[in-house]
Amino acid sequence: MNKFNKFIIATLFVVCGAMTVFAGQDEQNGNAYFTQAELPNMVNFLPPPPEFESSRFAADQTQYLWGIRMRQNQERAEMAIRDAVYGMQTIIQEFCPILGLEITKEGTPELYTLLQDVGATCDSISNRAKEKYMRTRPFVYYNQPTLVPEQEEEHITNGSYPSGHTVLGWTMALLLSDINPTVADALLARGYEYGQSRVIAGYHWQSDVDAGRLGASVLYAKLQGNERFRDQLAKAQQEFREKTEGPSKVKEVIAPVGTSRAYTITGLPATSETRGIIIQDGKKTLRP
Repeated sequence: MNKFNKFIIATLFVVCGAMTVFAGQDEQNGNAYFTQAELPNMVNFLPPPPEFESSRFAADQTQYLWGIRMRQNQERAEMAIRDAVYGMQTIIQEFCPILGLEITKEGTPELYTLLQDVGATCDSISNRAKEKYMRTRPFVYYNQPTLVPEQEEEHITNGSYPSGHTVLGWTMALLLSDINPTVADALLARGYEYGQSRVIAGYHWQSDVDAGRLGASVLYAKLQGNERFRDQLAKAQQEFREKTEGPSKVKEVIAPVGTSRAYTITGLPATSETRGIIIQDGKKTLRP
């Protein structure tokens, strides 16, 4: 019996019983706020990953099966594929429609610099834990295909725990929530889904993603004590205020779904059939 069949049986039993670098040349030039030595060591505050075949690992196995099921949802699968591209351009593409302002090097230099430097800071916080545990990724463990097969070879020998993508996505969600607090709930929901995309794509266990969110929260708390970060954040907040007309408000009108991506309040893609509060271009709109 192969591992995948064992997994299915183990999962049914449980259910029934109960980064690479910051992509792109421009991003690589980001000026990190801390060296790796200055960052909190995730080995010292994260628990070890669940041991394979342990009771804790059963939860990861169940979530792996959930991720496979979610691939049947075309829109969610497409989101997971987009989220697999690590780097600032993906963050900008996925989060700016919720933020309400397009971030570019030329048009919003203060915001761009902030994201660039925070992204560079995210790159190395998970390295020591990844190197210590060298956890096998789920697609390797089960010898099953991922949603992004072209990335499989480079990830085979790269540790799974914690998820570096999740560190980046959750940190950026926290950061952008400080830029536009009026849509913080939707930004955080999108940041959460950014991490879940790693489970859906087959590159991470759920416990990898959970550990990544914890690491991101510790990193963002650490950033609050950095004077250069605080100064740049203030500049970015002022730039956002100058570039936008003011806080977004819910209006009882039908929200169009055009060229700009629209999201639900939970951070999932919205379609023309979606009802309720829709986030598009940083504006909350009620679609009855």
